[in-house]
Amino acid sequence: MVEPDPEQMASGTGQRLGAPETLGISTLDPGHRPPSMPSGRHVTIRVRMLDDTEELFDISQKASGKVLFDLVCTHMNLIEGDYFGLEFQNHRKMMVWLDHIKPIIKQLRRPKHTILRFAVKFFPPDHAQLLEELTRYLFALQIKQDISCGRLTCNDSSAALMVSYIIQSEIGDFEESHCRSHLLNNSYIPDQMPLIDKIMEFHSKNIGQTPSESDYQLLEVARRLEMYGIRLHPAKDREGTVLSLAVAHTGVLVFQGHTKINAFNWSKVRKLSFKRKRFLIKLRPDLNSSYQDTLEFLMGNRDCCKVFWKICVEYHAFFRLFEEPKPKPKPVLFTRGSSFRFSGRTQKQVIDYVKESEFKKIPFERKHSRVQHNSRLSPLPSPRHHEVPTERCAPRDRVDSPPQHHWKESALVSAEDPSASRTTRASPSHQSNGHEGRTGSVSRPEETRGAARQTHQEHQSTGVVPNSPHLSVSSGHSHGMVNGQKSLELCGHFADGRQPSPLTSPLLNDACCIRTDDEDEGRRKRFPTDRAYFIAKELLTTERTYLKDLEVITVSFQSAVGQDEATPDSLKNTIHSTFEPLHKFHTGFLREVEQRLALWEGRSNAHIKGDYQRIGDVMLKNFQSLKPLTTNLHKQSEVLLELEKACRASHKLEGVCKDFELQKVCYIPLNVFVLRPLHRLIHYKQILERLCKHYPATHVDFRDCRAALADVSEVVEQLQGSLVKMENFQKLLELKKDLIGVDNLVVPGREFIRLGCLSKLSGKGLQQRMFFLFSDVILYTSRGMTATNQFKVHGQLPLHGMTIRESEDEWGVPHAFTLVGQRQSVVVAASSLTEMEKWMEDIKMAIETAKTSNGPSSDLLTNNLTDNKDPSPVSENKAPPVGPPSGQGPVPLSVICWYRVQSISFSESCRSLENQLSGNLLRKFKNSNGWQKLWVVFTNFSLFFYKSHQDDYPLASLPLLGYSVTVPSESENIHKDYVFKLHFKSHVYYFRTESEYAFERWMEVIHSATVPSGRTRVPNNKESYPH
Repeated sequence: MVEPDPEQMASGTGQRLGAPETLGISTLDPGHRPPSMPSGRHVTIRVRMLDDTEELFDISQKASGKVLFDLVCTHMNLIEGDYFGLEFQNHRKMMVWLDHIKPIIKQLRRPKHTILRFAVKFFPPDHAQLLEELTRYLFALQIKQDISCGRLTCNDSSAALMVSYIIQSEIGDFEESHCRSHLLNNSYIPDQMPLIDKIMEFHSKNIGQTPSESDYQLLEVARRLEMYGIRLHPAKDREGTVLSLAVAHTGVLVFQGHTKINAFNWSKVRKLSFKRKRFLIKLRPDLNSSYQDTLEFLMGNRDCCKVFWKICVEYHAFFRLFEEPKPKPKPVLFTRGSSFRFSGRTQKQVIDYVKESEFKKIPFERKHSRVQHNSRLSPLPSPRHHEVPTERCAPRDRVDSPPQHHWKESALVSAEDPSASRTTRASPSHQSNGHEGRTGSVSRPEETRGAARQTHQEHQSTGVVPNSPHLSVSSGHSHGMVNGQKSLELCGHFADGRQPSPLTSPLLNDACCIRTDDEDEGRRKRFPTDRAYFIAKELLTTERTYLKDLEVITVSFQSAVGQDEATPDSLKNTIHSTFEPLHKFHTGFLREVEQRLALWEGRSNAHIKGDYQRIGDVMLKNFQSLKPLTTNLHKQSEVLLELEKACRASHKLEGVCKDFELQKVCYIPLNVFVLRPLHRLIHYKQILERLCKHYPATHVDFRDCRAALADVSEVVEQLQGSLVKMENFQKLLELKKDLIGVDNLVVPGREFIRLGCLSKLSGKGLQQRMFFLFSDVILYTSRGMTATNQFKVHGQLPLHGMTIRESEDEWGVPHAFTLVGQRQSVVVAASSLTEMEKWMEDIKMAIETAKTSNGPSSDLLTNNLTDNKDPSPVSENKAPPVGPPSGQGPVPLSVICWYRVQSISFSESCRSLENQLSGNLLRKFKNSNGWQKLWVVFTNFSLFFYKSHQDDYPLASLPLLGYSVTVPSESENIHKDYVFKLHFKSHVYYFRTESEYAFERWMEVIHSATVPSGRTRVPNNKESYPH
């Protein structure tokens, strides 16, 4: 029996980039002619385009599928044709893709009576990787088809939002009667009538968007949906459960209905094969995995298996390989298995090809758009082609996009998955690809909130659409990641004040806003060099971030709950009366700090010296004005308690809060924003302590700084006890969302101590488990087999009566220790000696505390869960628990710890929140040349990246758990001052600060997130820069 062996999947070999063209190249290189038409009888082939027009192509029957495909791409002037394919129904009534290598006569039995459909074949994780406006338009048409036929399923809000972008592209700006008439006469989604009002509401918010921008926003929403790009292939597991298999850029996916219940990443797949109607997935050995070595799925017949196997091979090669795989040598005697291979450019080759080549832009027309006259999708020039919308950023403003991180190791942000780093290495939407003359300008009204509100959309991960859940990227944004995602930097404002088009994706990238060394040195020399100035500048930069955080509550969240009838009036009044006065005060304080720094730098009055080169008087004056607001600071705990109480009483309000946490503006958990004013007081105290330590007692600013320090210390002392309790309460609420199977986690008296990954020894060997240590109990969990980021609780170990001992010698497992409870004993192993010491120290302390305290009951679980049975590779859960989809909203720290095999204590978590830092940094990748200026915020164990401090939400994030922070070595050739290096596995980032003080501060706060306190000395900048 034929058993294909796609060994090329595990191989990174392929044809050298730039090698002579073979049959595998699917679009023409500059200067290359189309392949000559073979001799023989010609036949007319009918191809149906994505805009439903049909084109006829005259071709020899002996020609390969590639010849026909190239004719179609040439007809449309499509440069990025490698993402597309031609599909048709074969003689077995199955939809298959046209093979580029085989002759057409061997694939189409009745070519005159066969209609081939031009369609998207490979769906990239981030649409920002599609450089051409035409390509994005074709993708938008594909999404439109998928929505219409019900293949792309989603909730009503997402469906209405996508339709609003489609009709914005087709009929232009909102006009109520016109819009309603159009929707009544045209159906875009099944059961459209009940959603017409919601579609019109979304459409009214799209005023000013060009068709190209609407395409971009449509793809931004679509790429975050679970069914984006998914083509289901019916199958069953060994137990006969009806399932569906699919393939994506990440690997092979398993669906039950339209719910993804499992995913097998390419990095974990050793081999894909089929035997008769059995489809086999052979996994790489993994001691921490409970899966068997080979998974088996039954499909309809052998042909179904082969069709799915072929598309898996092609997806793997396109997204994972650097180059086209080489053909296998022909056997001399007989063949075994299939000779099928992927033929065509890989995604990396497409990106490099488009980036390095020069193309002349040929306008195209949109068949369904009334913004321009109706016509078929055609590259032919139109008398009105000057009206065709184009991207606003000049090609020189486009920049490379770094890898995006998606959480699978992934939803985290920029490129934790090596596959992501290979497939999204350079985002073409930002490349300077020589498209001179390819840009136009289309003006539209700026939408602002205050003077600097920015509304263009982002991507990776991590990216992230108005009225639609984030991504991370955070798309990502697809980005992150960008895939993680979804990556960052953007075109700046134009001379006439217009913002850059959202078509140039605001992702982390590598080549925008690059400054020369002379410019950088000249700029630095104009600023003061006094250390006190840089301390004051830290006050300014962090105050800007703090004010933005306050606006998350005073503007965004109040708007969300204010429109919901389920929100109690008492809660609305409490939030308003607590945060509005604080926002008003800090707005004025920030204005004064900005004015003082401007005078200090000499930008406003360069001749003024002395009196304006201080900050203590401004802080003293404002802190005295802050004292009457101490009552508001005491009410933070009241807001947190009342919000939790209201959410327990109303599932609708709880849903509103969950939806709000999925928005891009809510980049950390909502409850953390509520506690921000208390954290800010601690930061004020730290800044004043640095100023007092720096100034001599005779300095003009010393007395004011000391008086201001006394005032703020008094308030901090009053609130310190309340802050610790509220931080513990907030952490319990956060963990409650992360756990499945816990009934009463948040109860008085329970304290969170530590969470992290340990390997639990069982009959199956060492298995990765997530442990949660509280003051009265230990919970151990595993990652849920659903699309959520939640953990399923397997068991609990009460601390009362527990003992702990090292057991490395007893079991022969490194860093092992045994937890001996009254009812059961558990053997666990840490990833390192340091981790083992931290866990044992905290558990011993918790056991001692539990002996003397009358804590809460340790019975946490909703039912008796044991750890002796692990879920099958295909989850037994028919309906997965509700939770934030992977890659949307803030990624829980527990998920980061799971993938990075780290642990976090309560004290470390508090320190990370209190050590917030923000400011401009220059960022450089390992293999890039220029430095890119970014606004960076550190908090909650992560770096968040913005274009500027005026942005309302981050474009990408980088969780720091597991990273090491050092200074570059001589061999790395980073010949700049004040540079630190972040390194995790193969991911390396360099960051450059403007001063020695800023360098020390960034190293200090990042060490607090990457290294346990007291274990490692922070390197000095001068150690790595011999002069």
